[in-house]
Amino acid sequence: MSAIERQTLRGADVDLAADVTGPVDGQPILFLHGSGQTRQSWGKALVEAARHGFRALSMDLRGHGDSGWSPDGRYDLTVFADDLRAVLAQLDRPPVVVGASLGGIVGMIVAAADPAAIRALVLVDITATVDMEGANEVIAFMNAGSDGFASIEEAAAAVSAYLPHRDKPQSSRGLAKNLRQRGARWYWHWDPAFMTMGVDAKQEAEGPTVLETAARGLTIPTLLIRGGRSRIVTEEGARAFLEMVPHADYVHIDGAHHMVAGDANDAFNDAVFRFADRQVEGSSQADG
Repeated sequence: MSAIERQTLRGADVDLAADVTGPVDGQPILFLHGSGQTRQSWGKALVEAARHGFRALSMDLRGHGDSGWSPDGRYDLTVFADDLRAVLAQLDRPPVVVGASLGGIVGMIVAAADPAAIRALVLVDITATVDMEGANEVIAFMNAGSDGFASIEEAAAAVSAYLPHRDKPQSSRGLAKNLRQRGARWYWHWDPAFMTMGVDAKQEAEGPTVLETAARGLTIPTLLIRGGRSRIVTEEGARAFLEMVPHADYVHIDGAHHMVAGDANDAFNDAVFRFADRQVEGSSQADG
């Protein structure tokens, strides 16, 4: 198995933490997590990508994980997109971008504006339209931890209550990667300023026009993966997206909720790499 290296990439105005693995000369594939998550969300997918011969990178978005916080407290879609553009300029060729939720939104915006910068796009349970009832449930969970937790176990209990469909892990040690200890309390591993304008407000202010315009502007190979039990992307929302992007592939994963990779990792990896491998094969044939 390829070793996983910790690297620092430069965003628009902050440093971004990344895990990198796989052959140096492999086709790059870049994983972008969702709101409130970290690059650790992609652990198994990163290993699988390297096994498929990709140069795999998973990156903490600004304000998340080990990446820098916005010096001016801004976390609108423009700054996330500027970070992605800066990272793409540091790669030796356009990557396949796999983006979950917020990461997918950012990938979609950049891919529509500069299709030559991204080889192909995988959208993980995100489209141009979001079910706001489900989105507000995510926001409520994120805000509920704003005062921190007395212990990692207390944070684990909050996660289990939010994700009752998942088996409770035997150990809560893995959760520590998503937490920061300050004083006697544990806090989620993101900048509190990220939540000062809620995701629902961001969606209302920026989302529909920006995202629908981006979706309709997609010309690169695109795959939409939807969790069959998602409360963020409805089946109607998926169909509407496929009408906007008629060349897109679509995979529906039964039983998975919004965090598809965590709920059904094997099915998720199978869908991603069937698609991504095809892009590499097509590129090689074109080059030949």
